[in-house]
Amino acid sequence: MALVLGLTGSIASGKSTISLMFDDFNIPVVDADKLSREVVMPGEKAYEQIVETFGQEILREDKAIDRKKLGNIIFNDESKRKQLNGIVHPAVREKMLVRRDGYIESGAECVVLDIPLLFESKLTDFVDKTVVVYVDEEVQVQRLMDRDEYSEDEAYQRINAQISVKEKANLADAVIDNNGTKQESYRQLEDLLKKWNVNEAKEA
Repeated sequence: MALVLGLTGSIASGKSTISLMFDDFNIPVVDADKLSREVVMPGEKAYEQIVETFGQEILREDKAIDRKKLGNIIFNDESKRKQLNGIVHPAVREKMLVRRDGYIESGAECVVLDIPLLFESKLTDFVDKTVVVYVDEEVQVQRLMDRDEYSEDEAYQRINAQISVKEKANLADAVIDNNGTKQESYRQLEDLLKKWNVNEAKEA
């Protein structure tokens, strides 16, 4: 029986870094963020619904959705954020389950669903165990300011749009503390997989 792990964190917690580490253990990852980009490509049903809901002004010249413009709208308006999620999430869920089941049918011992809004969207039924990548809030703020050139207010605005990472840690089956080095986080992941008897071959 395959073990399905739900990997989550909060914005700028370093979840993507941890997600990439599963490759070392030959464990496939289904990335909800990547799927969310796929389902909003021109021609997709979700794309048409988003343009109809938010207007042509969110499009770039090439007709692709300008994620930053759309982000500015939804982070300032909870009702609009819910509207967007109501379009994108069902399309992403459908693709995610197809890929998860495909990996299991092909014999994977463990599959990871990388879902930023795992708890917010109540998707824990899709997985067997949940893993939260944790960092202190001041680390999140600094990373957002450095990485995305947000002001401190903008950084907090984005952090507060999600359940706090502390609350997520309390809800999770396991926590990876990502305040330290990559090597320290890697060791925590390795220990976790051993604890859960995941025996995928580690690449040389």
